[in-house]
Formats: sequence, structure tokens, C-alpha cells
Amino acid sequence: MTRPVLRAAFALGAAAILAGPASAQTLNMMKSIDAPHYDAQRTTWGPTSDIVNMIQDTLVALDWDGRTPIPYLAKSWSVSPDGRTYTFKLRDDVSFCSGKKFTAEDVVYSFKRLKDPATKAPYAWRAGTIKELRAPDPYTVEYEMEEPFSELLLQLTMFTNVIHNKESVEALGKDYGIKGADGTGPWCFESWQPRTQIVLKRHDAYRWGPSMYKNKGPVKFERLVIKIVPEDSSRVAAMMAGQFDITHQFPAQFISQAKAAPMLLVHGAKPNFQLLYFGYKITRPMVADKRVREAMSIAINRAEIAKAILLGNAEPAFTIVDKDALDHDPRTAGIVKEDLERAKKLLDEAGWKVGADGIREKDGVKLAPKVYFTANANSARVGDAIQGYLRKIGVDWRLNPWDSTIAAAKMAEQDYEIWSVTVPYLSAGDLMNIYFDSRNIPTPNRMNWKDAETDEWLKLGRSALTEADRAKYYALVQEKVMREHLWMPVLNINMDEVVNRKIKGARPHMLYQNTFYKGLDASL
Repeated sequence: MTRPVLRAAFALGAAAILAGPASAQTLNMMKSIDAPHYDAQRTTWGPTSDIVNMIQDTLVALDWDGRTPIPYLAKSWSVSPDGRTYTFKLRDDVSFCSGKKFTAEDVVYSFKRLKDPATKAPYAWRAGTIKELRAPDPYTVEYEMEEPFSELLLQLTMFTNVIHNKESVEALGKDYGIKGADGTGPWCFESWQPRTQIVLKRHDAYRWGPSMYKNKGPVKFERLVIKIVPEDSSRVAAMMAGQFDITHQFPAQFISQAKAAPMLLVHGAKPNFQLLYFGYKITRPMVADKRVREAMSIAINRAEIAKAILLGNAEPAFTIVDKDALDHDPRTAGIVKEDLERAKKLLDEAGWKVGADGIREKDGVKLAPKVYFTANANSARVGDAIQGYLRKIGVDWRLNPWDSTIAAAKMAEQDYEIWSVTVPYLSAGDLMNIYFDSRNIPTPNRMNWKDAETDEWLKLGRSALTEADRAKYYALVQEKVMREHLWMPVLNINMDEVVNRKIKGARPHMLYQNTFYKGLDASL
């Protein structure tokens, strides 16, 4: 995109998105996707998590290496010899934005709410199988589980395990996470206009930032205004024109221009595990045969997609778990092999014959699966490309894009054969437990994959007391689900934060696409 085109694009959208550069009072940010709500316990949605992690805190934080849990609201912890009980010692100098003092009772309440069936928390498993939560004194929590959880501390860094204020939850009721949410984070929830903007204000009392930050608090800005700008060209133009200070959703196809722009800096999150995949709902007849699923997966050219659609800002993904992630099984590397002729043969064997219009048919039904995805995300452009590849083998993908605020709800309706998201994860165990445990049907296990062997291996991996045993069982899961072709892995997406050069200290974090995370070191 040339500079004149960028200026023109900005002029078209300026009235809607004009924010102005940062001042000592306000930091202006852009994101492309809004969320249905900001209640961390009731969603898997990344657009919820990035705001939640700014306004609410977890017991432990994740260090920059993406692997090491470090003290946060819990200043220390100990683990029983059988791996079932964690005793957390809490900070005694923490308060909520409302001014309420943070104590062990808030921790007990938060995890009980997470586990309450009425909450319908899709990520409740991240807290382990809790047997009992005890608060023997105001700053001690005894966290007893039914079985050991080998990644508990890692999982406690995730947004779903933030600590809530019971008074705020009960006062707001169904509007919790919509009209407000009280937290102990460095930023406080001020207002939200859906599809327009979120406004956060500085938590002046905050002094308990994790050790990964130089500044322990408070943040350097009075307000953080996050505008929702779905149009790629508008976000590019606004950053180029200096109208915004920071975005973690700069279109990948324009990252090279951002790197060349004298007023911008591009910071890549390292490490970073983000898989763009298309998943198959295997209980739908059209994709129930794994030969059909494999045929689609091997009929595309991932390298071409990475180059043409993401302009090199992604790597082809032939495995579900990235090779650099904890407990990746290298034996899965050769399962997906792109082969157009084999794809056609597999569909022939599965009984799908090419019709007069070039689209395969079986028993009077065309091979035309419905594909759901978020409209203004990478999946949209990648889906268009895949649609073209698959027509070469007689498959007609019916693409159904949805606005980000309703995409999760539409997927929950289950009326599709294929869906796509880009999932951020921490490790093989993290990814496997999210998607392949039958307890997580229908969300996030949208495949409706129910397999006793998989469930048992996941359980053994979760409860392992040694790293070797954990890796062993998670490797078995990876191999099985890969051979079943439950997903079409497509790309490992780079994650970049683009900032105005005058903003200092904005180091991107890899945690669940939350590059800004707490923003404690960001300053003018």
C-alpha cells in the first residue's frame, strides 16, 4: 500500500476512529475485534482476555520466557509430596479498584464460581480438579485437588483464573463484564461501548506488579482508550499518521511497511505459539469420514498461503503443536503430507464422486461443508485461499463469516461442518487439554471428539509427577488426533506489536495474544 493510498484510507475512516497521539494523560490503542463481554470465566475468547488481563490479576504471572510462573498476587507457594495440595501465601498490600482489600476469601470465591456449573465456564479445567479450597487465615489459601495437575502453576497465569470481587459480581448480576468488573489490575474498567471502544483508567493504588516489569506500578498514563477498528486499511493508516500509539492487531500483510516507517517500531513476541487451524465437527455426516478430512488437509499449499496471504508473517503448520513448544512430539511431523492426487483418491475411496459441475456428490448430497469463522480475522483471508484449492478436488467450501461479537455464539449453535480460529497456547498439554478432552464438548471441543483412550492419556499427562511421564502421554494424544485429522493445521502466526516510536517500554508478551498484558513499563 502506497503512502497516498494510506492517506486516502485514513481520510475515509478518520471521523470514526480519530483518537490523537498519547499524552501524559491518555494512551490510545487499537484492536480489530471486540468481545461479547468481559467476564473471564465465561469465555475462551482472546478479545475478552486482553482487557481482562489489564483490569484483573492472577495468583501467578508468566515470565517473558513463556514457561516460568512467577509470584504475583501469591508471593510464594509450596506443594505437597503427592502433588495434590498447593499452599499459596498471598500479598497483604493489594486492593481492588473499588478500594476493597484483597484477601484469601476473594481467591476462594473466584475459584468456586469458576467451578460452579451455573457459570458454564469452558476453561474451568485450567484450575485443575478442585476438591476443596480453604482460607486458614486472610493471606493463606490451601488449594486441594482431587488429583495432581502437572501444569497447574502454568495454567494459573491464564486470564480465566483471574481473581474477582464477589461484591462486584453480585451487584452487577447478568451485566457483570458488560457494565463493569472490579479487579486488582493496574487498570480499572471505566466504560465500554460495544464495537466502538473500551476505556480503562489508572489504578492509582497499584504497587504490586510482577518481577518481570521494572515498574511495579502504577502505570504511567491516566487512561487507556482502546478503539475497535475492524478495517485493516484504517488501522494501518491511523498508525502511519500518528493518530494511535499502539496496536497488537496490525495487519500482517503490512508489517514490512511498518518496519520501514520512521515513526513506528515493530516488536515481535518471542516465544509465540499461535496456530491458525480449521477444525472438523466429526459428528456431521459430511466430515465424519477421516479420509474426507485428510483429503482437505493435504490438498492445500501452506507455503503459498503463508507467502501470499500473510506475506511471510507466518510459518506453514503441518503439526498441531509447534516444534518449539513444551512436549511437542517430533514423530507427528510426517503425518500431514500435501499431495493433491492422494487427496482426490481419498475422496473417491470415500464415495464422493465428481458431479457435472465439478463438485463431488454422494447420495444426492454435494460435498459443500459450511465453514464458520470471524469475519475480520486472518481466517477470513486464509479461508478464501483454501476454498480455491479445494475446488480443484471437487470440494465447495461455503464460507460463513461472522462479526466478532457474535462469532462465538454462532459457533455454539453447532450448525456447521468446519470452523476456524487462531488459538494461542502455552504447551502441548495446554492445547491438548483445551480441545481434545471429551469433558469440553461442545466448546471448545467443537469436533465432538469423544475417545476413552484420549481422555485417559490426557488424564495421565495432567497428573504426571515427572516431566518424562507428562511428555510421554501428551505425545500419544498428539499422534492419535493427528492421524484422525480432526484439524487442518494451516499456519503458525507471528504476533507483533506495532507502536509509535515515542512510546517506550512496550515489550510484547506472548500470553494468549495479550501483547500489552499489564503495560506497566509503557511510557512516553
